[in-house]
Amino acid sequence: MKLSHVIATAAVCLTVNQAATAQAFEDKFRQLNDDKFRSPNIYRTASGAPGHAYWQQEADYKIQVALDDENQSITAQSTITYTNNSPDTLRYLWVQLDQNRFKKDSIGPQSQATGDLDRVSFSRMESMLTQEEFPAGYELTEISNEDGEPLAHYVNDTMLRLDLDEPLKSGESVTFNINWQFNIIEAEVLGGRGGYEYFEDDGNYLYEMAQWFPRMAAYYDAEGWQNKQFIGNGEFALEFGDYRVEITVPADHIVASTGVLQNPDEVLTSTQRERLEKARNSDKPVKIVTEEEALENQKEGTSNTKTWIFEADKVRDFAWASSRKFIWDAQGYKKNDTDVLAMSYYPEEGNPLWERYSTASIIHTIEHYNDYSFDYPYPVAISVNGPVGGMEYPMITFNGPRPYVDEDSGEKYYSKRTKYGLISVIIHEIGHIYFPMVVNSDERQWTWMDEGINTYLQFLAEQKWEKDYPSWRGEPRNITSYMASSNQMPIMTNSESILQFGNNAYGKPATALNILRETIVGRELFDFAFRQYAQRWKFKRPTPEDLFRTIEDASGVDLDWFWRGWFYSTDHVDIALEQVNQLTINTQDPEIEKAWQKQQENAEPESLTTQRNADVNYKIHQQPDLADFYNENDDYTVTNADRNKYQELIEGLNEEQREMLKNGSNFYVLDFANKGGLVMPILLDLQFEDGSKEHVRIPAEVWRRSPEKVSKLLIRDKTLTQVVVDPNWETADVDTSNNYWPARAVPSRIELFKREDRNKSMMEDFNEELESGNDD
Repeated sequence: MKLSHVIATAAVCLTVNQAATAQAFEDKFRQLNDDKFRSPNIYRTASGAPGHAYWQQEADYKIQVALDDENQSITAQSTITYTNNSPDTLRYLWVQLDQNRFKKDSIGPQSQATGDLDRVSFSRMESMLTQEEFPAGYELTEISNEDGEPLAHYVNDTMLRLDLDEPLKSGESVTFNINWQFNIIEAEVLGGRGGYEYFEDDGNYLYEMAQWFPRMAAYYDAEGWQNKQFIGNGEFALEFGDYRVEITVPADHIVASTGVLQNPDEVLTSTQRERLEKARNSDKPVKIVTEEEALENQKEGTSNTKTWIFEADKVRDFAWASSRKFIWDAQGYKKNDTDVLAMSYYPEEGNPLWERYSTASIIHTIEHYNDYSFDYPYPVAISVNGPVGGMEYPMITFNGPRPYVDEDSGEKYYSKRTKYGLISVIIHEIGHIYFPMVVNSDERQWTWMDEGINTYLQFLAEQKWEKDYPSWRGEPRNITSYMASSNQMPIMTNSESILQFGNNAYGKPATALNILRETIVGRELFDFAFRQYAQRWKFKRPTPEDLFRTIEDASGVDLDWFWRGWFYSTDHVDIALEQVNQLTINTQDPEIEKAWQKQQENAEPESLTTQRNADVNYKIHQQPDLADFYNENDDYTVTNADRNKYQELIEGLNEEQREMLKNGSNFYVLDFANKGGLVMPILLDLQFEDGSKEHVRIPAEVWRRSPEKVSKLLIRDKTLTQVVVDPNWETADVDTSNNYWPARAVPSRIELFKREDRNKSMMEDFNEELESGNDD
């Protein structure tokens, strides 16, 4: 076969594949600007950067709050100053009333579908009954203007509309007052992101106060008011501002809070203040309140109170925690523009796990998130152990894992899962101080923009903790079962509508970003581009387009096909290697080619008839005189005509063309099928007859004209013996069984079991000896 025939054959493969899919062709590489992205404007540019007219609102708060430790409730009053930096005139403002979500008639509980009630855990039953009975939600005791005059308003479930006395023009500010009270929920019963924990052994409480005050809803160029009701999953869209918060608690409580303590002389002992100063320059955590001191402190309550005053600048939220049970440790960390005091607050139930790992995990997070995004901008970073499993706020996080106590021995133990679960959740929640507490995405709309991005960075930080750290999310191999599952929705789905929430909003986007970094773009380019995104949108509110555009702008890589497949569809990766064809150049030399043809025929199996006739005494053997020219020559005999034709061909070629006919390379045509629908690069390991190996990376653009089937030509001097697709499991390919040529057997195990005895009867159960304590 001529070289032109080889190339034509490969072209035919492509043409046939295209023809087979022509009617259903979908351009996986069309630009997202056509149908997904908002048009660039003066607020958000086509490069993904904030525009020259970018603006955002500001909300400043002064709050006084008192904790009632006897009745687990708070009473508070606030003065809010709202600045309209938008070009619009606002006639009303929207405020979030997140505690109203726990009311039984709120949209969250009312829209919750009922699952199977045949078997219900005691904890679930307690939650259902408490939801019906608990007096939850805000009692708004005053809503007034700056002069104390009542301000017209309307409560719409979890949202409050304030009708302004005068329209708020661009560049103007308005000040108003909101006073309230509410009963604190028991977090482990009603869930949520804050609440109290009761310790039955010593009769004390631990409070984690989040979503505790009426907060200004976000108003921004891309959405207007983000006043979607709080159903439970979609978290928050908030404005930056400055806070001064006065927290009155029992005098024996220790308070952890967003912000910097303004009155340490009034609420801390001299010993505690000295320890804090020492901690700032220590290379390990310093106990501000020791375990022994905490245990002594929790023995008796008090009717006296103290007021802790905190101030925080340029934050979008505020949270705090309070308990007389707290152990408190701290350690300073300084590098570049970061000067932070890392602090942990935890009851003795958290030890020995917390004193060893909590503050170390905070500092580890800051070290590595700084590398990938920007220097940590706040003066404190806090991890609190309480009833909330994991939640984040500016400068403070709530984290749940603890050791357990053996009921027989009374000893404390923790599992490997608990240890790494604690380290991971602290990395994750402290990481959230970067995303979305600084890079202020709209969580009510796009959960993945904070959870997925943060889970990606969490994975990078975890892998710097120790070799083979057991990360749950980030590795492509860990997302394949989800990618192949049913009942999926695209990542670009509103937070409240997502199915398989953890995989969709955390795992899949984190894995996608990791694949971009490791496989598509490369570490150096992707890290540069991601830092550009983080620094462009620090203390601003990005949308998904801003992230997508920035990564492309700063990396120089067109990734619309990737965003479309991973973020806008539920396709998965399944690239199958269906066939490998080996071709070599037809030299046109009859001496060589007819010998080659004969060799191919001889390699074919003999027919069964020929095999069984092996002992036949053929007629031609009985009468040799019957043999003639055709018995002595076969179809592969070279004739003079063949030689003359070859000589005529050679004389008509130039030297370069003659050399082409002598090319002894192998032309391998590999046929691939995209069974999952998600176009991705084709990554190959090739193994040759001489034992050598080669890695080949074919870009995703190979699928641009035929997204279902494609053939690829590889020219090699050596003989190919094995091909493996995605050998390092980089692409989240859900079915690796079709990734091999030649095909491999899939290994598994047979588990033997012993059949259970099914002869036990009700008669035997009736006569079973009654245990003590059951005779009533």
